[in-house]
Amino acid sequence: MGNWPGFVQLKEVGPRDGLQNEKAFISTDDKVAWIDMLSNSGVQEIEYSSFVNPKWIPALKDAKEVGKRITRNPAVRYSALVPNMKGLENALEAGIDGASVFMSASETHNLKNINKSISGTYPVLKEVIEAAKQEGKRVTGYVSTVFDCPYEGRIAPDQVMRVLNQLIAYGVDDISLGDTIGSAVPSQVEMLLDAIITRFPKEKIIMHFHDTRGMAIANIMTSLNYGITRFDTSIGGLGGCPYAPGAAGNVATNDVLYLLHGLGIKTGIQDKKIQDASIFIQNKLGKKLPSRSLAYVEGTA
Repeated sequence: MGNWPGFVQLKEVGPRDGLQNEKAFISTDDKVAWIDMLSNSGVQEIEYSSFVNPKWIPALKDAKEVGKRITRNPAVRYSALVPNMKGLENALEAGIDGASVFMSASETHNLKNINKSISGTYPVLKEVIEAAKQEGKRVTGYVSTVFDCPYEGRIAPDQVMRVLNQLIAYGVDDISLGDTIGSAVPSQVEMLLDAIITRFPKEKIIMHFHDTRGMAIANIMTSLNYGITRFDTSIGGLGGCPYAPGAAGNVATNDVLYLLHGLGIKTGIQDKKIQDASIFIQNKLGKKLPSRSLAYVEGTA
């Protein structure tokens, strides 16, 4: 039996990480209605959009309008992805409680994703982090490809630590470690966490697993055993990475809730409201989402 924590916090990233890879454009009205459903589900944080140039992610071109129109629940932190100072300016205008910056541990993936080298990304993120902190916003540093890269293969923990050390020095509050292509197995999670938790408080570590090879739940179990209590999840398993060919979506919020509640771990999230919000966005997209527990509830498993 694992020594399970009493409470785990899930950050809902479906409206951002989920929709960014969809070809179908979800209308602003539907995005707002969907996020409002999530706001009343018990989740404590929603990453509601990304303030990148719309030509790169047209699915989220209405980020500012969405931010202005959603009904804010005071119990929820609303965050967004911001790539640069222009993005931060727009995000602040739309209203954010938290800013997320992003880069990769892999040089090649960073070039594909951001069009900059790792060394060239640092000054941009430093400026954004410092400006967001001056505005009183909590900042999360996303690090992608922390286990494997679709272009370079296996990523050593030392490569990840070099990036983390820079982001921490710039003042990020939290670190989200991304299994971007969904290829990690528990032994890799153990190796990375062994390297990180001795230098960075585990309370500030968020694990971000994709489920391409069906290993996300096993990797979450491993993380729980290390005392990690924060995870990024996407409703219905929606999503994928535009710059990681073949990557499946984030681990489904629905399936993680089934796991955590089955283990007796509290989350504050109401399963029924998550299922309702999943069916809502599934219908808008016109396709079945990959969550196993959602399929079971619908009777299609």
